[in-house]
Amino acid sequence: MDARDLVRSVRTFTTVQGLRAARSAWRQRRTDARGLPARGAERARVPGPVSGAEPLPGGGIVRFARSELRIRVTAGGAVFWGWDGAEPEPSYALAGVSPEPDPRAELEPDKDGGWRVVSERVTVEVSRNGAVEIRTPGGVVLRRDLPPRWWEPVRGGAARWVQRTEVPADARFFGLGGRASGPRLRDGTYRLWNTDPRGGFGPDDDPLYITMPVQLVVADAGTHLAFHDNSWEGRVTLREGEEGAGSGHDRPGTSEVRMDGGPLRCWVVVGTPARVLAGWAQLTGAAALPPSWALGPQHARWGFGSEQEVRRIVGGYRERELPLSAVHLDIDHYDAHQVFTVDREHFPDLPGMAKDLREDGVRLVSIVDPAVKAEPGNAVYDSGVAAEAFVRDPRGREVRGVVWPGESVYPDFTDPRVREWWGELYEERLAQGFCGVWHDMNEPVSFTPFGDMTLPRSARHVLEGHGGDHREAHNVYGLAMARAGYEGLRRLRPQERPFLFSRSGWAGMQRYGGTWSGDVTTSWPGLRASLSLVLGLGLCGVPYSGPDVGGFDGSPSPELYLRWFQLGAYLPLFRTHAAIDAGRREPWEFGPEVLSHARAALDERERLRPYFVTLAQLARLTGAPYARPLWWGCPEDRVLRDCEDAFLLGDALLVAPVLECGTDRRAVRLPRGRWYDTATEQAYEGPGQVLVDAPLSRVPVLARGGSVIPVRGTDGGLELEVWAPAAGRSGGGLVVADVGDGWEQAEVERYTTRLVDNRVVVEQIVGTGAKAPRWPVRVRGRGMRL
Repeated sequence: MDARDLVRSVRTFTTVQGLRAARSAWRQRRTDARGLPARGAERARVPGPVSGAEPLPGGGIVRFARSELRIRVTAGGAVFWGWDGAEPEPSYALAGVSPEPDPRAELEPDKDGGWRVVSERVTVEVSRNGAVEIRTPGGVVLRRDLPPRWWEPVRGGAARWVQRTEVPADARFFGLGGRASGPRLRDGTYRLWNTDPRGGFGPDDDPLYITMPVQLVVADAGTHLAFHDNSWEGRVTLREGEEGAGSGHDRPGTSEVRMDGGPLRCWVVVGTPARVLAGWAQLTGAAALPPSWALGPQHARWGFGSEQEVRRIVGGYRERELPLSAVHLDIDHYDAHQVFTVDREHFPDLPGMAKDLREDGVRLVSIVDPAVKAEPGNAVYDSGVAAEAFVRDPRGREVRGVVWPGESVYPDFTDPRVREWWGELYEERLAQGFCGVWHDMNEPVSFTPFGDMTLPRSARHVLEGHGGDHREAHNVYGLAMARAGYEGLRRLRPQERPFLFSRSGWAGMQRYGGTWSGDVTTSWPGLRASLSLVLGLGLCGVPYSGPDVGGFDGSPSPELYLRWFQLGAYLPLFRTHAAIDAGRREPWEFGPEVLSHARAALDERERLRPYFVTLAQLARLTGAPYARPLWWGCPEDRVLRDCEDAFLLGDALLVAPVLECGTDRRAVRLPRGRWYDTATEQAYEGPGQVLVDAPLSRVPVLARGGSVIPVRGTDGGLELEVWAPAAGRSGGGLVVADVGDGWEQAEVERYTTRLVDNRVVVEQIVGTGAKAPRWPVRVRGRGMRL
């Protein structure tokens, strides 16, 4: 516990709350001392030499002296392998059952006593000592996993293990969940343990709320994703490689995964970035589709305090003609911070207020924490006790921690019965008029002034019936809570798509909703971290996310707030939010100049709303994130791999946010092709770097030549904004019209563009033919016309 943690503890807790937290921490340590025996002496083990093999559909089993390796190539091209009998299931990450094996892929002998599986998209080679190589069909090595090593307690217990991997010298690492220092992950060790950093965090803080053993590796040889399907605590140590100069030898990049227990099993997906993310989505599930209103601007504050204040803030947006889609209520609207309650004194008619706001086009979203006040007479607690819903220690007693309501208990979301019970509780939220929920404090958190803010590691969980402790359940706790909430909302209101986003989660969490940055610090480094988090999570399969615009802790300067606001306007979740003592986040609180420029950002977000609807649908269908790194379409461009201060919004737009104080011009690295400055229509040719204006009124946004972008026209209807292709080139785009917030199947429309006699020709592709566009078309790009 450092000085900063001590100050936070003093500020966060009253004397009584602090004493409760200290007592809870002491109780947790005593519980773990009793429930988790010391590991004692350990015995190291490696696979040993190969002893035989058994072919099976899609691969087979390779046996070694002291272990066995199961390999399977699926029909979609994904590769699975597991040691010591590990199978793909059960898994919290997979969506349903694992995919079928590829019947054409067979296990066959290889050179030097090894074995291999050859398929259309990938070749897997296993050496005689247990190394596993993933190669392209042309034989180029993408990754080489060295023989693993286990350490097994002599007296029994979970074996810990290490897996070391080599990748090409030019490779770059991305992923591992939400990392503030990304999206490119530099040399260092990254912890796999979902964590509340206890206050505002910046780029140097790690780990954060969402950690995943998911690595996306980009190299000249190709792109691949590797997922070690293990929810135990672990550490990943990365080291980028170095190419030898002249006749020197390359030093490969390395990744070392260490886990404190659980199975050693891995999935690998290879291909272009788009194909890799599509394959990952096939494994872990399609992203939940947010209702279209959730793609608009949203406003939150910890400390609205009353119904009158909420109405005043919404009225402020309306008086100034600023668009607003939703208002989020934090824990201060609860009765004494107890979940699924309402402070009747300050919010006497919450359903009436929700009805009035919705008639004005504004939805209400409620925070939901997992901790339940452990007090008889509390309806949720009494109901949970009757349902045997709460996490218990090895002696069968309720595990208690301290959170906002005081001494609290925690539902065991790894129990299907508990998920169903919890999901039914959301009926109260819907009855209050809420249209969506955001899950907070679900790492889960138990306040303590001494280090890790979580439950005892010896706490027992059902874990879908096989049983285990919190060491295995911790990282999937937020994911399982999101599942409980999402499935509950679907049952309670089946005609509407649920809106849910969660602070914590794990691989596969996109099936139930999105996430946000959490308590990012109010600073310029915090602004940069916001972009890193969104891009990194998108590459792990979570397309819908965004930061607390303006930062969580502290008061931003007008310039910092505006630049954050402008960035947020181009990210999937566009939400302002702040701590209770951090000042306001309404645009008019920062002066007339900021208000004017913020209005322009809001108006542009609304104009682009049809484009965000399209990106949301495509994310569900293809797994492609809304916000993508610049190398998305050309991963072979090494310069773009290292560019972290700009991003692609879909295929059509390049957004270059201002991330430094006092900047009015900035360099922008362009992928190949023609790009237009959307403010001036100046054309640039990529690849290369250009210097563009970045006045306080806007951030640079460039449109790809030939692109078709659905936007909201001046009459409010959908319109196609077409940017002229370069001579001799063609372009196009996909459009998905908004079909409402239900489950109606959306139609994907495909458009092409080309230049003929200095005129832009736009056609809609239907089957094998083409026809005139369904929507009005406006051509942009100096002097261009239809």
